[in-house]
Amino acid sequence: MGEEKKASSPPSSVWPSIKPFVNGGASGMLATCVIQPIDMIKVRIQLGQGSAGTVTRTMLQNEGVVAFYKGLSAGLLRQATYTTARLGSFKMLTNKAIEANEGKPLPLYQKALCGLTAGAIGASVGSPADLALIRMQADATLPVAQRRNYSNAFHALYKIVADEGVLALWKGAGPTVVRAMALNMGMLASYDQSVEFFKDSLGFGEATTVIGASAVSGFFASACSLPFDYVKTQIQKMQPDAEGKFPYSGSLDCAMKTLKSGGPFKFYTGFPVYCVRIAPHVMMTWIFLNQIQKLEKKVGL
Repeated sequence: MGEEKKASSPPSSVWPSIKPFVNGGASGMLATCVIQPIDMIKVRIQLGQGSAGTVTRTMLQNEGVVAFYKGLSAGLLRQATYTTARLGSFKMLTNKAIEANEGKPLPLYQKALCGLTAGAIGASVGSPADLALIRMQADATLPVAQRRNYSNAFHALYKIVADEGVLALWKGAGPTVVRAMALNMGMLASYDQSVEFFKDSLGFGEATTVIGASAVSGFFASACSLPFDYVKTQIQKMQPDAEGKFPYSGSLDCAMKTLKSGGPFKFYTGFPVYCVRIAPHVMMTWIFLNQIQKLEKKVGL
């Protein structure tokens, strides 16, 4: 009996370590299935195809309903890498910080630092899938001769490596990481802080607390990250001209040229749709995560 108990202990010790990562990836993938059409419209707006209504009508008329789910495989792959890493590492970092803080709740600045770090880790892991997603979503906006015609996320990754080299998978990784740090600082820190406020200060129930904190988290994630998202999208979708030169030499060059040509508000192109896309995705991620955790508790995991 003692030997059986000893033999069964390693799996039980491994699960608590990987559980935050598994839960994070699963909740992000479920949220992506719900939010993918709005994300597709957001990318088209940032590429200059018009307002949300115009883009939606054009896509329906020219490409059909299936166009709204173009790049879904890349989106799911991105969540399986990016969200798995960021939510898992955030939980791990905050747990370590709470231990160091003798079990007391963390101050906001420590949560923000954990969010920044988790965002950087997640973006570094998820950058290849993010590049594939952007390219697949932007492909239909290019002239026929310039289209890459990726069939799915794995085909996109294979073609990028074959045509441009392995390091091309991290093209635009700089702005991707910075954008992820800003988004996760807003998303993760504000959620934890809001849960404490709604539950402890206002006495809200579980459902109201999760929904309210998720909404606050979504707002701050959107407000912090859109300028970086705009630069990231421009870098990842740029094409060389007839002379082989790219319009931007890097993210800083893109930011400066955008600021000079369109002013600071240019970075907030598509903000209403971006906010509508980011906030619900954040909310759905937290809600799915909460339900997954409740299910695991119910079945004893």
